[in-house]
Amino acid sequence: MKMIDIGINLVNKRFSQDVDEVVKRAINAGVTKMVVTGVSVENSQKALKLVRQYKGTLYSTSGIHPHDSKSSNPQQLAIIRELALEKEVVAVGECGLDFNRNYSPPNMQEECFKGHLEIATEIQKPLFLHERDAHKRFMEIVSDFPNLPKGVVHCFTGNTIALKAYLNHGFYIGITGAVCNPKMSYLQEFVKYVPLDRLMVETDGPFMLPKNMERFPKNRRNEPAFLPYVVKMIAQCMGKSEKEIAEATTKVAEEFFGI
Repeated sequence: MKMIDIGINLVNKRFSQDVDEVVKRAINAGVTKMVVTGVSVENSQKALKLVRQYKGTLYSTSGIHPHDSKSSNPQQLAIIRELALEKEVVAVGECGLDFNRNYSPPNMQEECFKGHLEIATEIQKPLFLHERDAHKRFMEIVSDFPNLPKGVVHCFTGNTIALKAYLNHGFYIGITGAVCNPKMSYLQEFVKYVPLDRLMVETDGPFMLPKNMERFPKNRRNEPAFLPYVVKMIAQCMGKSEKEIAEATTKVAEEFFGI
């Protein structure tokens, strides 16, 4: 099977010693392309530098995670915009709202989010979106931008109301190993409602280690080579073959990101 991991934090410090081995294991597992997530200016710059070493295999995004919104300013957003114009950068983000932990004040999150939406609207590159415990305000903000390009709500862990609202708004849905976690078994029901032409898969490594693995790595680190476990669970939930889910999500990701 050929798969695409649309969200991997490959410049996270937990990958600092063995990126090359991680990429090789991913390819051997059928994960032929990966999108490296940018979560800050520095992180997005490092992501772009990394993906240029793996042309045709790695791509990146450019953004400031809502957790880091308090450090955002017009100068930083200008850098995010410049990075987003590079051909290897296939989306604007990770950006959005996270009212679960509020590492940054909500008002600062909102301003930073709007800045990303303005960039995406201007340059018409896809959005890589984050939302946690902020659905109502998230939808209010995106609704103020009528000319937004397509966007994917990555690592979806919300409820059916949020899911249907995102789909009705035209957003795509990214599913991680959270769907394999017995403590989040509700996702196994919700994923059935996602049309195959709007579904993508991701590891969000080093986080979201799939709980349906036969054997867990000693370091408990998630990586792209484990993406087949996410595909396997989605296939079980939807009553389809793993090959069908892999082919569908790969096609959607290729078209969405233009890769």
